[in-house]
Amino acid sequence: MANTKDKVILLVEDNADDEALAIRALKKNNILNEVVVARDGAEALDYLFGTGAYAGRDLTALPQVVLLDLKLPKISGLEVLKRIREDQRTRFQAVVILTSSKEEQDLIGSYSLGANSYIRKPVDFSQFAEAVRQVGLYWLVLNEAPPKH
Repeated sequence: MANTKDKVILLVEDNADDEALAIRALKKNNILNEVVVARDGAEALDYLFGTGAYAGRDLTALPQVVLLDLKLPKISGLEVLKRIREDQRTRFQAVVILTSSKEEQDLIGSYSLGANSYIRKPVDFSQFAEAVRQVGLYWLVLNEAPPKH
């Protein structure tokens, strides 16, 4: 895989097992990007907008992609996505919903709010690793992102 170390992945995941699986799957597929983990919706927004624990962070360095779970503590994934799209600094941010939700309203809500992609987490690790590999390949190597503002 291409050298993408300077491109950060923001993984927004409250389940420690899913977090570990995602990071393991990225490493297994030689996706060596820095992975910043936010364990709830509030922490994700703090990272993206440089508030709270991330006050003073360089806001020109946005993640290459946000892997966003929907069922999060404090602020839901859909609300995080809504706030990302409402802000001029992040409205073009690539956001991939990575969730175990099978609810049609979550799928429709995600796309209605501007999700770039919606992926259901496979239960099987090898399928999960393959899904993460394909997400990494597409969003970190193939996708042409809009210019930074």
